[in-house]
Amino acid sequence: MDAILEPRGAAVLTEKQLRDLTIVMRVASTLSGLGVIAIITVFCLSRHFRNPMHRLIFINAFFNAFDVTCTMIATSGPKGGNPSALCQFQGFLNQMFPVADVLWTLVMAINVYLIVFRRYDAESLRKLEWKYFAGIVVFTFIPALVFLFINTEEKGPMYGSVTLWCAIAPKWVLFRIVVYYGTIWSSILVIITLYALVGIEIARRRLALRSVSSDTVALDDTVSPKQDPTWEDSSVGVAVTVDVDVDYQHQSTYRPYTGQSSFDGSLQPTSVCSITTSRHAITPTSKPPRPALSFRQYVLMPLFFFLALLSVWVAPSTNRVASFIDPTFFSYPLMVAVGISGSLRGFWNGLVFITIGMKSWKRRKEADECELRKR
Repeated sequence: MDAILEPRGAAVLTEKQLRDLTIVMRVASTLSGLGVIAIITVFCLSRHFRNPMHRLIFINAFFNAFDVTCTMIATSGPKGGNPSALCQFQGFLNQMFPVADVLWTLVMAINVYLIVFRRYDAESLRKLEWKYFAGIVVFTFIPALVFLFINTEEKGPMYGSVTLWCAIAPKWVLFRIVVYYGTIWSSILVIITLYALVGIEIARRRLALRSVSSDTVALDDTVSPKQDPTWEDSSVGVAVTVDVDVDYQHQSTYRPYTGQSSFDGSLQPTSVCSITTSRHAITPTSKPPRPALSFRQYVLMPLFFFLALLSVWVAPSTNRVASFIDPTFFSYPLMVAVGISGSLRGFWNGLVFITIGMKSWKRRKEADECELRKR
């Protein structure tokens, strides 16, 4: 989240432009606040929204709440003056929480990588959460706090007005580029790399297994569906793929990487039925199911979070590059784009959380109905 620097040339914002920007930012911040409330409420009330990805989004929602506080202050921070407590508080929030949001998106990508390549289960991922939390808090809080105490006669306080809000002041722009944008874009590049690796691996497994379900991706491709008599009755064309949310059966034979028995701690196993001709019962054998992951919940959801994040940083980064190349650069439309995109982060997170989660919930409901019909 960034704002255009105070122009170093003659260009200035009128009172009307500042007022309009403040209104736009606060409306967008209100939408983000509703997104944050939706995430927290749905997570607490619905047992379906409890898998490892949902938990990371839930934790990040509290970071987004502080981010909403920052953008809701809007131009009131700069109006109070650089040394004011409000401007310094806003600068602290602006330095810590947008970076934290990017890092939470990064750990979601790391979790996807661990699931696909290392067979991590829910318990294993849950044990990593406190490490993620501690690492992100320390990494973002320490510099944000230290910058509060930096103030020189030549450059003034490190946090100051950047027109839309208070952040690292223009005279400290090198710190803004290295500590702020350097962290953000390094994280984005790592996320892109991880998703590229995951995408290649998923495509390879789907091709190898000729997956019969559009929402499941097998984590073990040693046996293809056509060769697995336990889970397909070739005479009637009945196939069953196991969603990542199910409990692993016959744990002594098939275990995730850390040896836990359930991926997301769900109480009952669920599966997705694909029936191409008639509905015949499948006689289970001692052979365990292949573990598989839900494509929507464990790939699409974090991927859409990343795409929303990427869209948020296009305008600020464009502005930063343009301002760095030409210190006199000023664009009011770009400033509006920066204010809107920076204030909508919580809204996009809530939208992705609800929409993708609901689609996955509907699919699980269909799977439960399928199980009842088979019985």
